Amino acid sequence: MIEEMRLRSLGVIAEATLPLGPGFTAVTGETGAGKTMVVTGLGLLLGQRADSGVVRAGAAAAEVTGIWVVPDEGGVVERVREAGGDVEPAGAGAAELYIGRTVTAEGRSRASVGGRAAPAGVLADLADQLVVVHGQSEQLRLRSHSAQREALDRFGGESVRAALESYRSAWSAWRSLDRELEELVTSHDARMAEAQALREDLAEIEAVAPVAGEDAELAARTERLTHVEELRIAAATAREALSSEAGGVDVSSLAGEARRALERAGEADAVLGEYAEQAAEVSFRASELAMALSSYLADLDETGPQELDALQERRAALAALVRRHGGTLDDVLALAATGGARLAEIEGDDDRIDQLRAERDAAASALDDAAATLTERRTSAAERLGAAVTDELHALAMPDARLSVRVAPGAPSAEGRDEVALLLAPHPGADPRPVARSASGGELSRVMLAIEVVIAGTDPVPTFVFDEVDAGIGGAAAIEVGRRLARLAETSQVIAVTHLAQVAAFAGNHLTVVKENDGSVTASSVRRLEGAAREAEMARLLSGLADSSAALEHARELLELSPARD
Repeated sequence: MIEEMRLRSLGVIAEATLPLGPGFTAVTGETGAGKTMVVTGLGLLLGQRADSGVVRAGAAAAEVTGIWVVPDEGGVVERVREAGGDVEPAGAGAAELYIGRTVTAEGRSRASVGGRAAPAGVLADLADQLVVVHGQSEQLRLRSHSAQREALDRFGGESVRAALESYRSAWSAWRSLDRELEELVTSHDARMAEAQALREDLAEIEAVAPVAGEDAELAARTERLTHVEELRIAAATAREALSSEAGGVDVSSLAGEARRALERAGEADAVLGEYAEQAAEVSFRASELAMALSSYLADLDETGPQELDALQERRAALAALVRRHGGTLDDVLALAATGGARLAEIEGDDDRIDQLRAERDAAASALDDAAATLTERRTSAAERLGAAVTDELHALAMPDARLSVRVAPGAPSAEGRDEVALLLAPHPGADPRPVARSASGGELSRVMLAIEVVIAGTDPVPTFVFDEVDAGIGGAAAIEVGRRLARLAETSQVIAVTHLAQVAAFAGNHLTVVKENDGSVTASSVRRLEGAAREAEMARLLSGLADSSAALEHARELLELSPARD
């Protein structure tokens, strides 16, 4: 519940503190005093859109803070801690949660949850678990089929909730399989074309059988053979210099003479003997290199022209592969490595389609069963809800009205296959018609209140906020509205902004928004009323005169009706 709310520079309210607490709180005040700012401030704390128009004229920013009492464990505290905030222990399994919202005159908004800055979206998440706000817009929303279905599901309690969860799970499974199957079938022709292209590509690559690094190796060999004549001249010249077959002067002969001369003198000096050995090594190396060059020349003469043609042909085949498939030879080899797996995947489409059809059919059957169960439980709940709301409407000065809840086949969705409609017959003999067409504004207010009172028995909400739920009604009907709000307050906190004394009389906590005029700026503050001050406010609501003796007497009579009066 909301323990306290503080407003600063919000609309006409300069500064005000609203002591709320459990039970039924009524908020009254003169027209234009700022009662709606109470609901506006609460809306800001619940994550509603911020508008710079709510900032008091001349102020830099509007500030709203609220103190909630919440269970010290559960979804609310978990969400607060996810956002980086925390709660203050309050004992007996409860905790205090501080929420704040600031709106600047430029329209910028800041929110805080549990002492930490947080996005406004966190406030909206918490609002779903903390408060239900009913105003004119909510009455209009009640005209929609989705809102009517939500009301029925809330009334249905755990039975409907469990059936709805089972249906949603079955819907999700069926929808996932159906989408995958649809995608496979839709893209079947394209995938078959892709498979044919892959077969051709892989066959071409297999025919050429490229090897990693082959293109670079072939380029080097081609470069060598392209300059074969230069290579032949160089090799022949070097061979002749090293070892002349004609017996001329060459390296081998000169090295041999050097060795012999050193050997003769080596008997007198051992150093020269060592040099003789080195000369012999030079002679051997020269002869060996000359023989290698002879082999090289022979190889050039025998394989050069034929090998060059083969190399050019092989390089052309590899280049054609690269041009066809783009990139480099490595990319071609990568295609060969992955293309086979991709082809196997595509060729398995037919089997996968058959498997998906079977799985989807099984999921559709499970979905049919879940939908039937959900419809059955909604239909049962609809009968009970219609009867209970009808009884409430009779007590709310609509003695001849009858409300029924129709559950009819509708378009399949994640929420089921049912279209739920609230039908109202305002008097005997009248055909039930949708509330959107058969209920006036005042009647719709009472229908909405009756539904909340009935639903509260199976799905209680921590806090209800009603913004002029009594619009368009008066007299005995207003008294019954007050009674119903008091009954609702037995299980939930109820805050009602009202202009009717008949409603305010049933509140255990009566707050009034007081407007004061100092000649230049209008400011409003909030006061808790008790005793004579409350009687005077009730008299003002009844007659417009706070000091009328007749109105005061009537106010006292109304207050005697309240169960909070003891």
